[in-house]
Amino acid sequence: MTTEVRVPTLGESVTEATVATWFKGPGDAVAVDEMLCELETDKVTVEVPSPTAGTLGDIVAAEGETVGVDALLATILEGDGAGAGSKAPAAAPAASADAPAATGGTVDVMVPTLGESVTEATVSTWFKAVGDNVAADEMLCELETDKVSVEVPAPASGTLTEILASEGTTVDASAKLAVMTQGEVVAAAAVEPAAPAGDTQYSTPPAGKDVEDAPSAKKAMAEAGINRDQVTGSGRDGRVMKEDVSAAIAAASAAPAQAPAASAPRAPVAADDAAREERVKMTRLRQTIAKRLKDSQNTAAMLTTYNEVDMTEVMALRNAYKDLFLKKHGVKLGFMSFFTKACCHALKEVPEVNAEIDGTDIVYKNFVHMGIAAGTPTGLVVPVIRDADTMSFHAIEQAIAEKGARARDGKLSMAEMQGGTFTISNGGVYGSLMSSPILNPPQSGILGMHKIQERPMVVNGEIVIRPMMYLALSYDHRIVDGKGAVTFLVRVKEALEDPRRLLMDL
Repeated sequence: MTTEVRVPTLGESVTEATVATWFKGPGDAVAVDEMLCELETDKVTVEVPSPTAGTLGDIVAAEGETVGVDALLATILEGDGAGAGSKAPAAAPAASADAPAATGGTVDVMVPTLGESVTEATVSTWFKAVGDNVAADEMLCELETDKVSVEVPAPASGTLTEILASEGTTVDASAKLAVMTQGEVVAAAAVEPAAPAGDTQYSTPPAGKDVEDAPSAKKAMAEAGINRDQVTGSGRDGRVMKEDVSAAIAAASAAPAQAPAASAPRAPVAADDAAREERVKMTRLRQTIAKRLKDSQNTAAMLTTYNEVDMTEVMALRNAYKDLFLKKHGVKLGFMSFFTKACCHALKEVPEVNAEIDGTDIVYKNFVHMGIAAGTPTGLVVPVIRDADTMSFHAIEQAIAEKGARARDGKLSMAEMQGGTFTISNGGVYGSLMSSPILNPPQSGILGMHKIQERPMVVNGEIVIRPMMYLALSYDHRIVDGKGAVTFLVRVKEALEDPRRLLMDL
């Protein structure tokens, strides 16, 4: 039986890709979900896994070809019989005479695609143990990256026969996690030994062979100003991949300062106190949060400006229409849609708050991808609402509710947390009265919302009680001047104190 390998969905507005690298050749044996090739679009790099186990037949789209969504890339001959002249996969060990016939060969459980720029993960939990029977697509384990948690399903029905990466182990994006034996009952057959740790599917290029590096790697080397000789290729025939360039750059930058990276030692702790302490390893997400926030402080010239807003009009408008809003749109009307709209409105007037620095250039964004910071049991994440400046109130509320629920459940994809141009953080839900939010790099601005608290205010010469909220805008002073930051915050204040301005674009 022949199975077609086609171009997967590439993402919104992406209609074509270039075949960058084939990891397998015609006649090679492939397992389910094993990487066959890599595609490059103008936005991301996409790995194409094998939809079934078998032997790679014809490659229809060669390296360097441009293909559209759902285009045919190759064919796979399922099973052991691959046809004459092809390299058939090794046959599974024969079962004993007493073993049931419903058994098959071994299947490798590999690390699934982790997403662009994610090269490793930590095995956090195994849901199954060696000897357990599992159904196809049943969850075997959970991996934790520096961005999201990834569940690893069983590639086939069978029995888990070997776990190669125990809990707490850090694995790379192409690592083997476990071995399964196909079939409902385990056959009395030997399990193939795992490949040696240093073994890879790539070989050193033959002498004199011209190796074409990945297009993304060429671009990265040109941008970084490094020579091809400075990079060790990990691709087929020694070709250089994008991650090889990143590794070379990281190694070069780390080389001069290897020694002084140790953290400050702890203060001495009394023995009786030490016995009552609990030491817990930081999760990868928490480590990444700590690193990114510290990097933000070290990189940006961060400054915070404050103002306060009278929430009377927003609260009155919300109370007047919240029931009709819920009835028509099926989502509650909150304050976040008002703040999102107000920020989008202000960003049009002060575009540098919606920009970022790239080397010696300033990149102005003619769109608003709004990041909404959300606290989860595992740490802070920032899902992104794309093109928030074009969305209605109810569309914004629906997006916030949906992404917030997925964030709390750990179901956000990496794509949903990338590409933000500005961020809103609402510490008021936890009771914060005032704070200075830290920038979410490479963004140049973040708005901090706080607790609504009734305070005496002077209005038209009289002291009245009003629901007030402090606002804080942290910004990168390298590209945002004080005038622009204050203007932005004043425009947000004006829009919230008179929401009709949003309707009239004033």
